[in-house]
Amino acid sequence: MDSISNMIIIMKNGSLAGLESVSFPYSKMKLAIGECLKKEGYLSEVTKKVKKGIPVLEVKLVYADKKPKITEVERISKQSRRVYYGMKDIHSVRNGTGLLVLSTPKGILSGKVARKEQVGGEALFRVW
Repeated sequence: MDSISNMIIIMKNGSLAGLESVSFPYSKMKLAIGECLKKEGYLSEVTKKVKKGIPVLEVKLVYADKKPKITEVERISKQSRRVYYGMKDIHSVRNGTGLLVLSTPKGILSGKVARKEQVGGEALFRVW
């Protein structure tokens, strides 16, 4: 299974269930995605922990007025079909209420930051 899809679905299901935090197996890519979501306000804390000798990534979810910040996610680039966006192809998600996450040569960036940095890359997923 796709580990990034697994990560974003765990965060979505955890936020819809009202959980304070969720955890999943650690990887550098997931840590970078977590830090990007933290900068944009979708997560409050991203920490690497070791449980039973296995590294896991634990993230704390954000709620606004008891409503989850993450209500829906959509994976764009999949293992079977990679999708790349140039800088001019990056547009706002849900009229600015959502977030596009890209894997660029400058690291994992949100759509807004990627446009500022004038870089494109592989579109990973949208979250709103």
